[in-house]
This record gives sequence, C-alpha cells and structure tokens, in this order.
Amino acid sequence: MTAKADRKVLFGGRGDEARTGNILEFEGVSLAFGGVKAVDGVTFHVREGELFSIIGPNGAGKTSIFNCLSGVYKPQEGSVKWRGEQLLGQRPDLIASKGMARTFQNIELFEHMTVIENLMLGRHVRMQSGWVSDMLYVGRTNRDELANRAVVEDIIDFLEIEEWRKYPVALLPYGIQKRVELGRALAMEPELLLLDEPVAGMNLEETEDMARFILDIRFELGIAMILVEHDMGLVMDIADRIMVLDFGQKIAEGTPDEVSANPAVIKAYLGEEV
Repeated sequence: MTAKADRKVLFGGRGDEARTGNILEFEGVSLAFGGVKAVDGVTFHVREGELFSIIGPNGAGKTSIFNCLSGVYKPQEGSVKWRGEQLLGQRPDLIASKGMARTFQNIELFEHMTVIENLMLGRHVRMQSGWVSDMLYVGRTNRDELANRAVVEDIIDFLEIEEWRKYPVALLPYGIQKRVELGRALAMEPELLLLDEPVAGMNLEETEDMARFILDIRFELGIAMILVEHDMGLVMDIADRIMVLDFGQKIAEGTPDEVSANPAVIKAYLGEEV
C-alpha cells in the first residue's frame, strides 16, 4: 500500500499543514432564469482545506451554485474569485485546470469503460504531451502515461477499489460506482472538490464508507470541499461550516450546532415557526 506521504505528493494534497486564507470567494451572486431567481444575492467563502456544506430544500439553488462555480452557468450579478482571480466568464475546462473538480448527483461515468480507464480520463487536465508524441507513443507521452497511471493506481488504493480496477463500471455495485466517480474527480489533483449529493441512493453501510473517504480527503490530503447533501446526519457529523439556502437566498451560515438551532432553518425544513 502506498504511504500517506506519497499520496500527498500524487494528489497534490497538503495534509495537516497549517494554511490560512480563502481559496474561494462567492460574492453577491444572482442567477435568474426568466423571472425566476435560482440564486439571489448569495455570498460565502471557502477556506483552505475546509469542508463547507450547502444545504436546503429541493429547488433552493444548491446545484445552481455548483453550476456557477464550474462555469456552466453565467450569473447576471456578483463575483466568483479563485485565489483572488475572477472566474466569471471563464470556460469550464479552464476552471477545472485551475484545481476545481466536481462529482455529480447522477453518476456520469462511461459505463463500458473500466475503472482504470474512467480514472485516466480524470487525468486529462494534467497531460502535457503534444500530438506528435501521442501518435508515436514515445518520449514525453510515454513518461506522462507512466506518471498518470501511478496516480490512478494510488487513487484505486486510497478508495479501496482494487478488486474492481479492470471491471467495466456498468457491472459495479452502485456504491462502488459512486467511489469511482469520486476517484475520477481526485484524479484531476484538485484543490477544491465540489461534491453533489455523494451519498444519494446509498444504503447505510455505503454512506458510512463514503463519509470515511470524504474525511480522509479532508484530513490526509488537505483538499477543500463544498458538499451538497440531503443527508442531514452526514452533514452535521462531518462539515466544518454549513450554509443554508431557501428559494435561492442564504438564510443561515455557521457551525453545525449554530445552524441546527437557527429558527429560520427549522422553519424552512419543517414549515412552522418555533
């Protein structure tokens, strides 16, 4: 098994090293479709190495925020800065190359490709060889292939999916497919992971496994994460801070204890005054 120190080099993680400052600043962002505001003047920031969670009822604007962050949607108002650099207007592939990776609520893997092949696709933003060497499979291409395969094998070890590595993903159990999708995002060597309902549809054992891997990413690799999830037990157990949305607006932000005791949050979920 690969040592944890090696994992940090391969994944670009910085583990328990002390880091300060914000990796992401989302300021006054509004996104409207026609007359409907999906995101309404929302502001938040994510610190280096932090596990930040966004929760809210269905239709609250959580996935719309992810689409704004990854460049899929272009907000009409506000600012999204990555280490001080404005991201609005940049293409999704350029945003990904800066160190932001995403998983999806509905699994978006290539079903007839193997686990290894799906993970290798996540390395595309790190491949630097030219088309001539790619055609001939010599020089830099050969060296890149070996280096990228080493990262992929380490991810397979990290997520404990060794026995599935050569299987087409269509043949894998649902929980393992979810791990593979997480692995493909990790293969991009991100500094920020956007996790869109990573335990949706999982049973209790699969949920506990995924929670453990998320915490390993947080503490062993030092990768910051934004977690969107409906499993409140999971969120309250693992998040550092939580932002609550309702109808596109932020209604609360704070630690799990602060958020769970907030009357506005209780009203949004239970539909009653407290």
